[in-house]
Amino acid sequence: MPSPKPNPRVLIVTPEVTYLPDRMGSLSQYLTAKAGGLADVSAALVSALFNEGADVHVALPDYRSIFHDRLAPFLAREQWAIRNVMPDDRVHLAEDRAFFYLNRVYSAYGGENTKLSLAFQREVINNIVPRVRPDLIHCNDWMTGLIPAMSRQMGIPCLFTIHNIHTVKSTLAHIEDRGIDAAYFWHHLFFEKFSSSYEEAWEFNPVDFLASGVFAAHFVNTVSPRFLEEIVEGRHDFVEWPLRQELSNKFYAGCGTGILNAPDPAFNPRSDKLIARKYTAKEHKAGKLENKRQLQQQLGLIRDDHAPLFFWPSRLDPIQKGCQLLAEAFYGILSNHWDMNLQVVFVANGDFQSVFRDIVNHHGFHDRVAVCDFSETMEHQAYAAADFILMPSLFEPCGLPQMIAPIYGALPVAHDTGGIHDTIVHLDADKDTGNGFLFEHYNATGLYWAVSQAIAFFKLPETEKCRQIERIMQQSAATFNHANTARQYIDLYEKMLERPLIN
Repeated sequence: MPSPKPNPRVLIVTPEVTYLPDRMGSLSQYLTAKAGGLADVSAALVSALFNEGADVHVALPDYRSIFHDRLAPFLAREQWAIRNVMPDDRVHLAEDRAFFYLNRVYSAYGGENTKLSLAFQREVINNIVPRVRPDLIHCNDWMTGLIPAMSRQMGIPCLFTIHNIHTVKSTLAHIEDRGIDAAYFWHHLFFEKFSSSYEEAWEFNPVDFLASGVFAAHFVNTVSPRFLEEIVEGRHDFVEWPLRQELSNKFYAGCGTGILNAPDPAFNPRSDKLIARKYTAKEHKAGKLENKRQLQQQLGLIRDDHAPLFFWPSRLDPIQKGCQLLAEAFYGILSNHWDMNLQVVFVANGDFQSVFRDIVNHHGFHDRVAVCDFSETMEHQAYAAADFILMPSLFEPCGLPQMIAPIYGALPVAHDTGGIHDTIVHLDADKDTGNGFLFEHYNATGLYWAVSQAIAFFKLPETEKCRQIERIMQQSAATFNHANTARQYIDLYEKMLERPLIN
């Protein structure tokens, strides 16, 4: 009888990760480097694979300064040096001075990020892949965009996940100067202009990292199905033609899909240590009321249990997040609901923060509007206190606030786009359907209409409103979680390998 095939070995290449399983190495739980949702989804996927018995490995930059800050209490207790307590051979740290001393995942200087990317990819290509010998490689975002070309040349199936549409470009000359033998796989890269030979491309024809990842990978996914469709349909002018072209090719070839990210599991009102009172879906009314009172008192807002409270949870970026729409509609929203003491809380940094501060100062809205710098504690408290969140985004590759908010019983008021489209359905209380309020036309009038819909819901009889919020909280917790996300990635891996991950 033939012996069973060994479990396929999967290498996940990511510049960010959190929450690695303890059994992947004695210090794996301390190797946290996070700039956004990529860290959480990477960690969830690794954990799901590992817990099911898959042979999963992770390649991660050796952010020694970041890791040391998290390791400091452990090291003090154990009196060990960090170099003596590196994890076992399932977590592979790419070593280079380029990221040894960083205090965050990405540099504030664009050119430095290209340098970081090349250092990371050099170590993965030259050292980690030969050591791991994976059956499948999963790369994430532009920081790993050259690896799929190497993977295709070696005949290793490769999945490339796009979390953000940012990219960088660099010539073969510069790439090779950083220690990557691109001559081995140059014909699988995506160049700014067509080149018929390696020599022609070498010095003056830049490689697009993100487009290369899409072009060379065997399968590609974005972090929401609708955002992929929007790119293919040409709905976003900011998406450069190479990326749209290559994603369209993959999509129509049946090699492109969308898989939604999921929120950090720390966002859970049942167990959230950062809110004034924890609560479940069944007891949300009392729990949210106590959190609202706490936030009103803390921020100097009118103390009114019956005031509708709106929360802005995203950075104040007018290019993507639509804060200029809110600025245009802001006076009308507050003045037309003045008798209700409608309140708005911003917990966000960004270019438009000063605009809202000026509006508040000019109209004397200080007891109705609070504009706060971002704080993790304040963010959690605002989700627990708010009745609604505001997300008038022009585009959203995925979006997480619109998934976090309904878990806390705060309903999204949002533009119907990207990941928002995939996660929010306009609420119809009569039919017990929906979990938020969507507007289709991207302008201040559309946003004002959606706010009006939210206020109409807020005025419903208390028993009906509570029943709807309880339903939404329960459905959201069951749907927006990492287990569902990880299962979809595992299914995709198995499709690419044409056999189960676990034998």
